[in-house]
Amino acid sequence: MENTVLAMGHALLKGILDSLKGIIIIFRLDNKLKERSELKRKKKEFESPSHQKTQSSSVPEENKVWKRTVQCCLLNGGVFCGSILLFDHILLPFLLMILRLILGSSSTYTQFYWTWINLVLSWTFNALWVLPLFTLSKVINSLWFQDIADSAYRYTQGRPHHFTSLSKLLADTLFSLLIQSLFLVQTMLVSKLPLYLLSDSIGLIHMCLLYSLYAYEYKWYNQGWELHRRLTFIEHNFPYFLGFGLTLAVLTHVCSSYVISGCVFSVLFPLQIIAANEADPVINKSEYQLKLFSPVIAISNAVFNHTIRPAQVKQPARR
Repeated sequence: MENTVLAMGHALLKGILDSLKGIIIIFRLDNKLKERSELKRKKKEFESPSHQKTQSSSVPEENKVWKRTVQCCLLNGGVFCGSILLFDHILLPFLLMILRLILGSSSTYTQFYWTWINLVLSWTFNALWVLPLFTLSKVINSLWFQDIADSAYRYTQGRPHHFTSLSKLLADTLFSLLIQSLFLVQTMLVSKLPLYLLSDSIGLIHMCLLYSLYAYEYKWYNQGWELHRRLTFIEHNFPYFLGFGLTLAVLTHVCSSYVISGCVFSVLFPLQIIAANEADPVINKSEYQLKLFSPVIAISNAVFNHTIRPAQVKQPARR
């Protein structure tokens, strides 16, 4: 029993350390790609000296991993999160200060006018800036996350092994989206249970596993793993994946605003993808299987069986 607890603790700590290596890996990968690009350029110049001038002026190989990661940080951390913080902590306090200088800080009119000004400005800012940008960033982030994952996998592990058929790919993608959506609902439900700190702890465990699934799914997808294999692997080796998703789950949980939490996730998640791409999970360190995905898998199977399964066509009776 003691050995099992120690092994689970080691797997948990290994997962935490692996999740923090993304920033180190991305710099190491950037240097490696620059060296590869320089070697390719010299090789081309040596093989075709007559085209040396053309080759020297060509654009060097682009590091999409580094570029997309920086773009995610600028869009989500700089533009999106920065504009919200600027509005909430600089613009609104400045307008309140101006209003107090005009009407007086103790005037009843100050509070009355400020209530309406704050309401109108906040609603306008959220409707015309936050909501459209939040929606747009979700779409852009999904494309950039995929680009980061594919580029990192291609640079470090070679050619991806995708699904062989389009129908299999479509079914796996739809089933994965349904599983993740239902698991989020399950997380919200267990977090609302009247169990004091226990409900928060169970909800945090759910988010740790979900964030680990998010990060590792890109790698496993490129390796040709189907969804049931991905979920089973996480449930069997849950101590490691609890540790891997813990940092991101805690950082997003402490944010009171859902929008700010989404910004934090979008800034840090590319580093999680890169870390998962090169990490080596600790496996078989627990005798138990944490079957948190089993309820949503059962619901998803029921939904797919009733909606996607082709209906049997009755043959007309022969006379």
